[in-house]
Amino acid sequence: MRAALTGTRGVGLDIGGTKTHGVVLGEDGAILAQVRESTRPGADGVVATAERVFEALARESGGSLGCRVGVGVPGLVDSERGMLRHAVNLGVNGDDLPLRDLLAERLGVPVVVENDVNAAALAACALVEADDVVYLSVGTGLAAGLVVDGRLRRGEHGAAGEIGHLPVDPAGDPCGCGQVGCLETIASGRALARAWPTPDGPPAAALFAAAAAGDPAAIAVRDRFCWGVASAVRALGLTIDPERIVLGGGVAEVGEPLREQVVRQLRTLGEGSPFLASLGLADRLSMVPLHYPVAAVGAALVAAR
Repeated sequence: MRAALTGTRGVGLDIGGTKTHGVVLGEDGAILAQVRESTRPGADGVVATAERVFEALARESGGSLGCRVGVGVPGLVDSERGMLRHAVNLGVNGDDLPLRDLLAERLGVPVVVENDVNAAALAACALVEADDVVYLSVGTGLAAGLVVDGRLRRGEHGAAGEIGHLPVDPAGDPCGCGQVGCLETIASGRALARAWPTPDGPPAAALFAAAAAGDPAAIAVRDRFCWGVASAVRALGLTIDPERIVLGGGVAEVGEPLREQVVRQLRTLGEGSPFLASLGLADRLSMVPLHYPVAAVGAALVAAR
């Protein structure tokens, strides 16, 4: 059965290190209400922020929200127990945090907790109407959500899809994971900001604009960045062989120019390998629509499932 937004109704919260984005989905999958609030760090701050967004969604929807709430968060998530750990960007470190139970008590409704990239992968499935999908999030870091035969693949330790920590350059930069030369040190928002610092506005937008204007330094930085994204796509294609690969995340707000350059890099990678070229990875690649809250919508789908 192919995934679809039609016929679902739910509430989803995407809790990130800087903002929390909440949505209410209608029966046809349309977004009926959405709210953004700054996220307060720490366990207490995360719970309080979620409550604030939930109450604002209820006001925007014109009534109480009694349905189950799906919550997407960064870090290692045990969805069965509703536990969160190592969510450094949220100020949650160390021991398991019983986030599901804390939120359920505060919101007064059942709650389901999922890794944010995994949640976004479910929404990506619905967008492209396929059941074998890799969602590649190019944000502050680099990670993938995997859906195989319509089911999330989380892995034994919740680490499936951590493609950003695949080493590709032994002489590269140290990675926050403790390894050297990981893809995340090349193809992530953090890496891009280091390579192309800008005083105002998103570095990715500034880089792609400068490259489009013919700046040789910008072109070099852009090409290396897009090579890194293409390398992640190649690795995922060779290991998962999904029907579709969907790009999302904060850097993907650059839009079509990002997809075009990643496609160009994929085709270049395939020039010396008839085998790789035969896989047609470039033809499987698409992007989340601009400004679409894919992680929040995915969290609502988590609740609906």
